[in-house]
Amino acid sequence: MLNIKLGEKMDLEGYIRRCLRKKIPENKIIEDGFKRILEIKEDIDEEFAKKFIKAILEEVKTTEKFKEIKDENLKNLLKYPESKVTMGKMGVGSRGEGDFFVHREIARIVKSTNVKAYVSTEEQDDAGIVKVDNAKYIVAAIDGTHSRLSDFPFLGGFHVTRAALRDVYVMGAEAVALISDIHLADDGDVGKIFDFTAGICAVSEAVNVPLIGGSTLRVGGDMVIGERLVSAVGAIGVIKEGKPTARRNAEVGDIILMTEGSGGGTITTTALYYGWFDVIYETLNVDFIKSCQNLIRSGLIKNIHAMTDVTNGGLRGDAYEISKTAKVSLVFDKEKVYKTINPKVLEMLEALDIDPLGVSTDSLMIICPEEYANEIKKVTGAIEVGYVEEGNESYLIEDNKRIPLKPMFRESAYTPVKKVVGEKPPENLEEMKEKVRKACDEAIKKKDFVVELLNKKNKYLKF
Repeated sequence: MLNIKLGEKMDLEGYIRRCLRKKIPENKIIEDGFKRILEIKEDIDEEFAKKFIKAILEEVKTTEKFKEIKDENLKNLLKYPESKVTMGKMGVGSRGEGDFFVHREIARIVKSTNVKAYVSTEEQDDAGIVKVDNAKYIVAAIDGTHSRLSDFPFLGGFHVTRAALRDVYVMGAEAVALISDIHLADDGDVGKIFDFTAGICAVSEAVNVPLIGGSTLRVGGDMVIGERLVSAVGAIGVIKEGKPTARRNAEVGDIILMTEGSGGGTITTTALYYGWFDVIYETLNVDFIKSCQNLIRSGLIKNIHAMTDVTNGGLRGDAYEISKTAKVSLVFDKEKVYKTINPKVLEMLEALDIDPLGVSTDSLMIICPEEYANEIKKVTGAIEVGYVEEGNESYLIEDNKRIPLKPMFRESAYTPVKKVVGEKPPENLEEMKEKVRKACDEAIKKKDFVVELLNKKNKYLKF
């Protein structure tokens, strides 16, 4: 028997596929499946639940027949390259070593195309950039809503919107539009959609960037039962003058400034799940965005080499990625860095034994030549926290000691559940990486096959 765990969401299609792989009898699949449906869905009877699960079983059995197709190319299109490594074990989305590795593999697929961006996913930057008409740059970013804010949709919408806007502004662009994507599971209350959208619009109105469109769908259509909200917000910006402040532009001799950070979705989640509810108020601000707007509108942006938000696995993660991308060493004064963390947020993190350097604080990091630092400080409130030197690693200065600043396998465990999961990598990490690499290689081969197929079909459609 395949265990069916109680909870708020279940992918019925995925459940049945797993059952069939394990050779579980169909009558057992139907018996267990319809009971689960009755647990979650309201106002339905056993007869409907049994018909529903039987219909899904028939659909899945039909699609599984693709494995009998003789055309190997078509069969290959219908299956994905199995790495045998799960998202959870690899730490994807946990903003640590495993997550960074998978994102670099995703970038390999993008790099394999003949379509090039000015700043692409390969550089692991906050946003992507394309050049338009040899003059302007279009900047775009998309952020997924923090998964633990599914039951607090206003906060989810608010913080994911700030995140998308931050990613655009740190590239030196002025944001011009927002778009949203909302997926609510079949049994979710429609009010969640309104609450999420209101959270987006609170930020939109505060910084005068309109929400211009989006998509609203169910998670998995009829196949996923429960109340889970899965969503994302994208932001689009324009650079009218100057060049992007991408991470790769950091130079030896630059100094590092940081503004105060009060956290966003991550800190809000910590506050919620540890009961530090008052800290949520500290996160409700648009200070980061206002600082970037001041830099752009004052013209000071042209004097900045690189900017980022301290989010991806905290300072540990962002410093690591900048060092690798720009091929320089970033050196930070620990005492000064701690001064950039909102006092109430820092109090909570220290009380809960959460590493402030390994969690998203949402500070604005500015890397610039020393001669422009004072002017930049005046319009952003930033303080000097470090400098850039030759090398390719990051360091923390504490008690006159130079300590390597590296990301954990996962970001700092900032909820009770994450503390149970832990931050250490699995013992077979290198073996897992190799399996993931092979899966990525297979995906690239499939992409190349389809591109070749499309080119053949379109050989008479040249303009």
